[in-house]
Amino acid sequence: MRYVALWRGINVGKAKRLAMADLKVVLAELGATDVTTLLNSGNAVFDAKRKLDADRIRGAVLDKLGVDAAVILKTASEWAAIAAAQPVAEADDPSRLLVAITADVEALQTAADIVAASGESFVVTADAAWLWCGNGILESKAAVALLKRLGERGTTRNWATVQKLDALAKA
Repeated sequence: MRYVALWRGINVGKAKRLAMADLKVVLAELGATDVTTLLNSGNAVFDAKRKLDADRIRGAVLDKLGVDAAVILKTASEWAAIAAAQPVAEADDPSRLLVAITADVEALQTAADIVAASGESFVVTADAAWLWCGNGILESKAAVALLKRLGERGTTRNWATVQKLDALAKA
């Protein structure tokens, strides 16, 4: 089975530093093959003959690398469904469209009532939440609220990263 794994909050500032080469080694030790990482922000695509779960991956990274960070794990087919469902028509800059991916549907519902400001759009679908930050991600109070509501049960990636991960998952 092919997987997409996302770590929450690693390599942001000075906290939770994690080299992608080390992450690849840990995943391989868990039985993952064909491990590819994307960027330096905790994105990996890999194959595994036996089912891996996010808690096991998180524990192995903590044990081997000393970094405790939540992991959101999706199968390649789950990821393809997320990538195919982009509902925000006005999103003309992939770096300003945030996609929130969660470990469970209930986590998405905790964010459903976030109010987007002028120049923003917020849509929750069955598989992800989508926040168009027309004024920029760093200016968005809704983006801050989204991450706070999701806590460790979710993380965000911009649309460009989602598309790149989808291409890797399909390769």
